[in-house]
Amino acid sequence: MFDLKNIQTGIDELLKRSIEWSTSPEFYAQCGLIFLSILLAFTVALTLKNYFPILRDEPQEGKLLKFRKIIYQIGDLLFPLLNIVLLGFAADVSKELFEKSWLVKVGQSLAVVFMLYSIINRLISNNFIRRLVIWTAIPIALLQIFGWLHDVTNYLDSIAIEIGNIRISANGIARVIIFGFVLFWLGKVFNQFGQQLIRSQEDLELGTREVFAKLFQVTLAVIIFLLLLQIMGINLTALAVFGGAVGVGLGFGLQSIASNFISGIIILLDRTVTVGDHIELEDGRSGIISELKMRSTTVETYDGKDIMVPNEQFITSNFVNWTHKNTKQRYSLEFQVAYKTDLHKLFDLLREVVASHPQVISGDDVPIEECPDAEIAGFGDSGVHILVEFWMEGIDDGKNHVGADLLLMIWDAFKKHEIEIPFSQREIKILNENYGRITPS
Repeated sequence: MFDLKNIQTGIDELLKRSIEWSTSPEFYAQCGLIFLSILLAFTVALTLKNYFPILRDEPQEGKLLKFRKIIYQIGDLLFPLLNIVLLGFAADVSKELFEKSWLVKVGQSLAVVFMLYSIINRLISNNFIRRLVIWTAIPIALLQIFGWLHDVTNYLDSIAIEIGNIRISANGIARVIIFGFVLFWLGKVFNQFGQQLIRSQEDLELGTREVFAKLFQVTLAVIIFLLLLQIMGINLTALAVFGGAVGVGLGFGLQSIASNFISGIIILLDRTVTVGDHIELEDGRSGIISELKMRSTTVETYDGKDIMVPNEQFITSNFVNWTHKNTKQRYSLEFQVAYKTDLHKLFDLLREVVASHPQVISGDDVPIEECPDAEIAGFGDSGVHILVEFWMEGIDDGKNHVGADLLLMIWDAFKKHEIEIPFSQREIKILNENYGRITPS
């Protein structure tokens, strides 16, 4: 049975103390310190945002766009961050002057919760992940504020099952899930930011940038893996011994993967192939390198297909890199003209027609060996074989159809100047007119 009289007495006593505290000078002083801290934090944050354009105006284009957007979003966190710092200073002042600071500390704790909420809303764009983090981080922060977090973790740690020497508790599972999610999310953010920052360094060569970007990605993954093992409570010394035994076994089974990985590092370091190169493989397939990865290289063909080439193939087999050192290429066209054709006028006409194409390298400042040329390639049964050679930037394929354009231009020029392209001719001679003739008997 509840004693209503004692309950009523307790409530009255609590109300009396609350009224006395809320009307005391210490209460008003702490309220004033909280108000001044919030006002000063807001003023300083607004001044900094107005002074620095990167914090005031959201970037829309330019270099390091994603990085600058992150800085802009961090600018919105200046107020809660300054608020936490100033409330901490106000708590020290209140403790020194009035020997009480619990109200200011509660305000500071609530400011921490507000900052967490602001960070989650600003930096996490996925709605599901944002809600998941809010419903996880905010309750933990509130439990910490009111001093209940230690009791809750102890209770969760008491809920456990033991299998031999392994103990699995609810607290351990919750810790691994929460911190594992945070680590993977932070790893993704830092990976994108780091790789973008490395690839934006135009002073470095493209291959060097790719090496550093991939090494940064691998290093970050190893660090996250080790941190997760520490959170799970796994002894890294025992893991090293176990990992050495497993590594020997995996070394035999994953030789191909390891070989491709090492070959990828070699390719990126010696720069035999880079993104944008036009290569021709040993089996005749060709295309432009669109991506270099640690295990394989993506070659995009002109008919829209992606060829995944293991990196080891670039080390152990032959291939042709058409554009590695020089993007200029020489091409040739072959056809026949009739024997009656004036070849001297024909060669002048061909050089003029080929040089008129905008993608063909020509002009007075071009070396003689790179100028369009025409010559006799040989004599055939039906006509004279003509060879036309020209230089151009890039590959005569894909968006560049220079050879096909030149053939059409030569065809039009031949029609205009009545130059004949011969067809195959055969001459039949009858050596004996009486052979095969039937005589009447």
